[in-house]
Amino acid sequence: MSGTIDFTIQNLGPATIPSPVKLSTRGDDYIANYVTDSQHIVYDLAAQPDRDYRFSRGDLLELAGPREKLYFSPAKTHAAIVTCGGLCPGLNDVIRSIVMCLWYQYGVRSIAGIRYGYRGLLPEYNLEEMRLEPSVVENIHTMGGTVLGSSRGGGQRTAEMVDTLERMNIRVLFVIGGDGSQKGALAISEEAARRNLKIAVVGVPKTIDNDLSFIERSFGFETAVSIARQSVDAAHVEARGAFNGIGIVKVMGRESGFIAAHTTLATNDVNFLLIPELPFDLDGTNGLLAHLTRRLERRHHAVILVAEGAGQHLFPESDMTDASGNRKLGDIGPLLCRRITDHCTSTGVETSIKYIDPSYIIRSTPANPNDSIYCARLGTNATHAVMAGKTGVLIGLVNGQFVHIPMKTAVSRRNYVDPESPLWRDVLESTGQPALMVNRGQKGNTKFFPAQAAPTT
Repeated sequence: MSGTIDFTIQNLGPATIPSPVKLSTRGDDYIANYVTDSQHIVYDLAAQPDRDYRFSRGDLLELAGPREKLYFSPAKTHAAIVTCGGLCPGLNDVIRSIVMCLWYQYGVRSIAGIRYGYRGLLPEYNLEEMRLEPSVVENIHTMGGTVLGSSRGGGQRTAEMVDTLERMNIRVLFVIGGDGSQKGALAISEEAARRNLKIAVVGVPKTIDNDLSFIERSFGFETAVSIARQSVDAAHVEARGAFNGIGIVKVMGRESGFIAAHTTLATNDVNFLLIPELPFDLDGTNGLLAHLTRRLERRHHAVILVAEGAGQHLFPESDMTDASGNRKLGDIGPLLCRRITDHCTSTGVETSIKYIDPSYIIRSTPANPNDSIYCARLGTNATHAVMAGKTGVLIGLVNGQFVHIPMKTAVSRRNYVDPESPLWRDVLESTGQPALMVNRGQKGNTKFFPAQAAPTT
């Protein structure tokens, strides 16, 4: 193998301070071992028989975990935690994990919670920090949302945020956020380095859509699927309870349809799944409306699951963006309801449509047990990384192992559902829908799987 991706991790300097976390350097004493910077795993597990594989640095990911020597002296360390972007199950779990690990494992006593995302680092908002300690966070994992508050935007005002960190004497910054937030964190790390400030910036990737590259699973994703499944179950009951009943559910997924795809497999009751990565037509003999009509003729009910970013070709083009710089989307759910209603009326088909949008219920719910465990381990590994002086790094799960991933690499491209992957093949087997609902000879939606994507199976 020859690596084309640089997974090299940046360190602020030599780690020379003995860690207060007492572990072992042996393998036969029933005590957990320290992790060293020389321990790596292979990123790409694809293999062929009878080949002589040689791994370069670009093929290898550095293992996360506690180091024997630290860069920061715990007694002199002032840490800060910020949560950015939209809400997501597990935010409080990560905050709690970081605080508990800093306090009890390392003896750090100065921990600041930055209020309302990157706004808390901008002077005009004048937001007071929240002092974090075990008594403050011990029960927050049972609540949804984030005790620190969150907001979108502000991440591009790098110089001002680094000014604030310098004034506060922050030396360790944990950024819990998605793609845009981690781009902001990377910029903070680079600006601090340019000023020769020894500030470690470590990210915990938070994207409910599971669209960050080089990471197996984002926290909150599993909880999102479990709640989305309840909505699909309800839509299925409503659809079957009426003659020609149609249940339509819209879930998150601006550019990537992972929540929708996994929810489909979890329920096995979805008949048509629409995601941003695949084109589809509404009209014509091979369009959604024609296939839906034939489904109603056969079974007299149908369930449609749609990701929020699907079908954007059906709306007028717009250059409007939100505070995070994301393109504002047309609301595909109500549009589908209107077009299906009009189609059924014009063709004389009696129907009853029930529309469910559980998005904010999903975002604000507490993490389920598996996500809580995942968040706890992400938080502790982020703490170990930052105390060892790692910076510009994300904590992620790859091939079942917690690893360090350079922020610059992680934000270089997005994760998309690959229409030619086993995941989408299984979805098609579950729904029974055509591989493509596009009419021959018509342009339709030409947004196929992006060439720069990082496909997952």
